[in-house]
Amino acid sequence: MLSLFFARRYFFSPAGRSVIQLISGLSVVAVAVPVAAMIILLSVFNGFESFVKANCSAFDADLTLMPREGRTFAAEDVDTARLARVPGVEAFSFILEQSVLLEHDGRQATATVRGVDDRYGEVFPFGEAVVSGTDDVRIGDLERLVVGRSMAYMLGIRSLADADVDLYAVRRGTFSTLLPVANYTRRSVPVGGVFFIDADSEQTYVLASLRLAQSLFSHPGRVSALSISVAPDADPRAVRQEVGEAAGPEFEVRTRYEMRASFYRIMTYEKWGIFFIALLVLVVASFSIVGSLAMSIVDKRDNIRTLGALGAERTFVRAVFRAEGLLICGVGAAGGVLLGVGASLAQQHFGFIKIPAETFLIDSYPVEFRFSDLLIVIAAFALVAYVLSSITVRSMIKKTC
Repeated sequence: MLSLFFARRYFFSPAGRSVIQLISGLSVVAVAVPVAAMIILLSVFNGFESFVKANCSAFDADLTLMPREGRTFAAEDVDTARLARVPGVEAFSFILEQSVLLEHDGRQATATVRGVDDRYGEVFPFGEAVVSGTDDVRIGDLERLVVGRSMAYMLGIRSLADADVDLYAVRRGTFSTLLPVANYTRRSVPVGGVFFIDADSEQTYVLASLRLAQSLFSHPGRVSALSISVAPDADPRAVRQEVGEAAGPEFEVRTRYEMRASFYRIMTYEKWGIFFIALLVLVVASFSIVGSLAMSIVDKRDNIRTLGALGAERTFVRAVFRAEGLLICGVGAAGGVLLGVGASLAQQHFGFIKIPAETFLIDSYPVEFRFSDLLIVIAAFALVAYVLSSITVRSMIKKTC
């Protein structure tokens, strides 16, 4: 405590230290800016991560039941009544997916047709993404397609009034080199809706009815997966285990993150890559503390001799200037935390900084402040500050006072 008292006097005392105080003030600013930048960068990345995950939820269910062998299974093989009794299961929907060739007005594109049943809307919040038409894939016996806006642009669809799309799927079990057209099953279906989520999903998925998909892919009564939504207050891992037990050993259950494990892993690596790059900038900026401490020690040589004459040991003198270095870092870190947290929360709630793109899904940069990130930044900077202060003081004060 006595060393901290001396350090506080040295840091805040204005007598004869105008230049040193200016350098100390610049050190405080040099520390505050990268600390604030780290908090803001992590918050922005969290915002984009949550935004991407929210968009993925339009096509990735909380849990997905799939066969361990093969690509499809008979829908009747799943005891849906037993699954419905599993605590935490909110809704489920059968789907059938396969790649097709789309053609409209001479334009072609490949996509994945997802055949969905009537309960699809209970599992996926898809209706909110439809910007034109409806999300109905079947009206009575009339089939409809729901395509992405990017796909509609690629196919040259400008109006739903005249938007019949030809679907070509490889015919199972037969192949002819003389008549290539005979190798495909063809259906002509009008487009009834256009959704707007993200470019990748819009160019990948086309929604159709499960009945149309089973007919197009020659899979009567078969599906490729059972999508399950989990109640908000339920633990997905616990529900996953019970669903797996209810479905039997022929099936496996994957969470949303396991379905895109590599994608989420890359996002995690990117986040911590950004963190360590920002930490490197912070370390470089923190070297300003070295100069500030060195000049303070040189300026206080007479005081050091006086303390030595009074019986102060070298460890006490080092503790005084180490405390001064940590005090400079602490003031700078406090300012950086206030600036970073304040800017992050302001952008998160009010969205002051806009994204200059009319076609993006949001109009301002997404930000999500997390207290855990703040603790990590503070812990990392505290370690850097202590190491730099200790090395500087030890190298400058070598002799006994």
